[in-house]
Amino acid sequence: MTNKDFFAALADLEKEKGIPQQVFMEALENALVSACKKQYFGMVGAVEVRVNPEKASIDFFTVKIVVDEVVDKEKEISLQDAKLIKKSYKLGDKVCTKFVPKDFSRIAAQTAKQVILQKIHETERDAAMNEFSNKEGELLTGVVRKIDAKNVYVELGKGTIEGLMLPSDQVIGETYNVNDKIKVFVKRVKSGFKGAQVLVSRSAPGLVKKLFEEEVPEIKEGTVVIKEISREAGARTKMAIYSEDPRIDAIGACVGNKGARVNAVVEELHGEKIDIIPWSENPLEFIAKALSPAKVISVTQLEGDKTAMAVVPDDKLSLAIGKDGQNARLAVRLTGWKIDVKSQSAAEKLGFGLEEAEGEDAE
Repeated sequence: MTNKDFFAALADLEKEKGIPQQVFMEALENALVSACKKQYFGMVGAVEVRVNPEKASIDFFTVKIVVDEVVDKEKEISLQDAKLIKKSYKLGDKVCTKFVPKDFSRIAAQTAKQVILQKIHETERDAAMNEFSNKEGELLTGVVRKIDAKNVYVELGKGTIEGLMLPSDQVIGETYNVNDKIKVFVKRVKSGFKGAQVLVSRSAPGLVKKLFEEEVPEIKEGTVVIKEISREAGARTKMAIYSEDPRIDAIGACVGNKGARVNAVVEELHGEKIDIIPWSENPLEFIAKALSPAKVISVTQLEGDKTAMAVVPDDKLSLAIGKDGQNARLAVRLTGWKIDVKSQSAAEKLGFGLEEAEGEDAE
């Protein structure tokens, strides 16, 4: 490729990729200096490269500083010798001598190719970062492109970005196959060495929130608010909702006609159970609701920071605690309180009053 063709190609790249020629020029000059120093290691001192797109020229110069007494011959020249080149030289001036590197065409072509590819990659990375920088916390649909021993890689957007789903963000029981189309929650977007990196999740509570936003117009509009979510992905989610408008049935809005809305979310989550719970500013009442589907007789605040005892009928104790303690554990996360779940008979032995908790059974 001639210099003229090379600069014409740069002009085309400016139009196609939106990268100014000057960006290429500066990067190319620095890269050519490095390449030249590498080839002439120990043989030349300071080197300058001047790239001129108007003249379609690339010129190399050795640079020496005019001094009284030369200490480094590769970087300095005496005033006497400098005046032999040009009488107007004075101390401190730069003396630039043009030279043509050995195998110049190969060095220039290889270096230019590397610089162009690097700048294109950086530009695409920056464009992708700009596109996805505001996607954190969003729900996106992607296509599974690769699966290794642990991670799942998902193609997002127009294929310019790869989403990484780590093992902790995968759902136990879900199977991911190449070319599967899946919905993922964007946890984090960051710039990495190989470009923009998007960490996505199928296990994050945010995924459930965004799925309900898609299905329930009242949530998207803000008339129904998701206050808290606790989740053990693949098994159960508890979601506390609230509406300041008494005319709106918040739970009914989330469930939908004949359960259509909640069932759509459950289907996307492959059968994960979802407890939709009315949020209350009264923490004890909220705790009683959070232990759904178990009926709670009473909730008493105990000594200590946010600690309470919930009393349930003897035959509902296992339901309140849940398999392997899951139901109680999710209620703790949802409310932010430590909850000691006791059967009615056990509470009576401890001398606790058993005034029935406010509210109805949660479905």
